[in-house]
Amino acid sequence: MLKASPQLSNVLSTNKQFLETALRAANAADEVSHAGFKSRMFTVSRKADNSEVTEIDRNTETAISSVLRDAFPEFGIYGEEHGTSGPTYAEYVWVIDPIDGTTNFVRGVPVWGSLIALVHNEIPVLGVVSAPALGMRWWASVGDGAFFNGTRIYVSAVSELSDAHVSTTPNTGWEKVGSLPALQQLQVDALRSRGFGDFWQHMLVAQGAIDVAIDAIGLAPYDNAAIYPIVQEAGGTITDRIGKSNWRANSSVSSNGLLHRTVITRLLA
Repeated sequence: MLKASPQLSNVLSTNKQFLETALRAANAADEVSHAGFKSRMFTVSRKADNSEVTEIDRNTETAISSVLRDAFPEFGIYGEEHGTSGPTYAEYVWVIDPIDGTTNFVRGVPVWGSLIALVHNEIPVLGVVSAPALGMRWWASVGDGAFFNGTRIYVSAVSELSDAHVSTTPNTGWEKVGSLPALQQLQVDALRSRGFGDFWQHMLVAQGAIDVAIDAIGLAPYDNAAIYPIVQEAGGTITDRIGKSNWRANSSVSSNGLLHRTVITRLLA
């Protein structure tokens, strides 16, 4: 679990208010996104990076931002679909991915969710991940632990890769950095290797259901921000692919902590 520094004492004193607001925003997101998912009434278009987007993504972000802005108008907001708003140099910034897993959403696969984080002076101090089609929600705030549907969660105690369950997302990004063979060998050497993908694999690490999650290369800050405090408060470790704690990185590796050095070392080999 993260240990709060003196600089974060003011954050801890108001964590409850922040968390309640983020959970209300997640409720608002669920109403919009889940209705769209069930109705299948949306139009798919392509963004500049060729990723898919629908009006449900945009409407969900609007619903989230509305709740957050009403509660804390002095905070900044950074979302995947609508960019930045609010004070330019805000001490606190909400970071939003309205639908993480849009491709799944579009294809009718229920593994997608809304990611809401609060960042204080560049440190993610709160995260909410809500997956309404799965009936699942995870959240954490610094110093208060991590939770899944209201139950406290912890990472696993598996310490050997040969006993580990891992989730990986091989993509061209791993090939470009020359680490695809190392990633594939890690899959072979683990006890089990699956590809849960997106936010879900990291939440499974936080729950102790799996031991390592290695995401695709090509992530954005809004893919990572909410994930960091949840994994950390569950007792795990999350970094970029070279082992640095950096929620703005384009890669993300989470683990129970016991396996982290082994995994990073192998990925860099």
